[in-house]
Amino acid sequence: MKLYEYEGVELFKQGGIPVPNFAIATTAEEAREKAQAIGVPLIIKAQVLTGGRYLAGGVKTVDSLDKVEGTARRILSSKIRGLPVNKVMLAANVDVVREYYCSITIDDYHGTPLVIFSAEGGVDINQIAQEKEEAVVQRAVSISRGLELGDARRMCRQVGLKGKDLNEIPGILVKLYQVFRDNDAILAEINPLVKTRRGKYVALDSKVEIDDSGLYRHTDLGLDQLERITSPLEKAGREIGVSYLELDGDIAIIASGAGLGMASMDIINRRLSAANFLETGGAITEELLYNVMELIFQKKGIRGLFINVYGGINPIHEGAKGVVRYMKDHNITIPIVAKALGNHQEETWEIFKANGVHVTSGVSTEEGVEMLAELLEAKR
Repeated sequence: MKLYEYEGVELFKQGGIPVPNFAIATTAEEAREKAQAIGVPLIIKAQVLTGGRYLAGGVKTVDSLDKVEGTARRILSSKIRGLPVNKVMLAANVDVVREYYCSITIDDYHGTPLVIFSAEGGVDINQIAQEKEEAVVQRAVSISRGLELGDARRMCRQVGLKGKDLNEIPGILVKLYQVFRDNDAILAEINPLVKTRRGKYVALDSKVEIDDSGLYRHTDLGLDQLERITSPLEKAGREIGVSYLELDGDIAIIASGAGLGMASMDIINRRLSAANFLETGGAITEELLYNVMELIFQKKGIRGLFINVYGGINPIHEGAKGVVRYMKDHNITIPIVAKALGNHQEETWEIFKANGVHVTSGVSTEEGVEMLAELLEAKR
């Protein structure tokens, strides 16, 4: 789950990482009131879970308290990449003399945390790595050992840091790593970490993402998953208990597990174009599958549906009842192919076949997708 910038900054602050004085406001009037405690100049930043804030006018510097209310009102009434701005973060402005990049993420190859540091920050780290490879250093870290101060110092020295930079920044890297571990994060990024004219080091931005599987351990953070899902269909999926991801295509998918869903999506995309990823999770019931059908058909332009379910202890014939009931209620006539194996499979096939759903009884997902492609071709 992605955190808003201010939520990440608060975690940094709690972890001992220096951050500017900041406050959150949901109205222009509240912004003016809180700005008085921060002082000017200050920066007003839109709080949205997307990039492109600067180009969209979502980040503004104001040098007078008289300008705070109007600036905050304009930002709060705007949209950034289609997302409404419901909150702004007010942060004290600082005089910057140098910028750095710090992040902890997951090394997919080694399955360990990966520390990334650059003596050049404020821009896309991938751009820095491409244009000036020697300015970026990476280190995979053992979970059992963690990031030690000596490790961080060696990284900083490798990209040319010395003097006060070498004395101060390694400690910030270690604290960032601890924030990452303590909060079950899959990303904790400061871009930029800055050095001020007074020789202080301050995290001016945050990008933090917490592993969904670890959220149950962080109820104290008060994070609302549904509130930050931007797609109405993805939010509706969460509300009925399924994982849904909207895609650009027109072939809907219903799968009973993440692996089946990913395989279906990849195979469909070879010849057709997937409209969504959807996996039902553990329980398959008639009511759930009816709700799932209702969800996927909220997206306009669906030309076909591929169902790929496996029943271990799940009674997949109950799910089939939900699918065909929705088809009858809403007069669904597009081609539908089902690959349904496992618990009550024969009964499931009978229910589907009796109601116009094409069934593939083999174990090959490719065969089912091929059948759907042929049905769509014949319908042209």
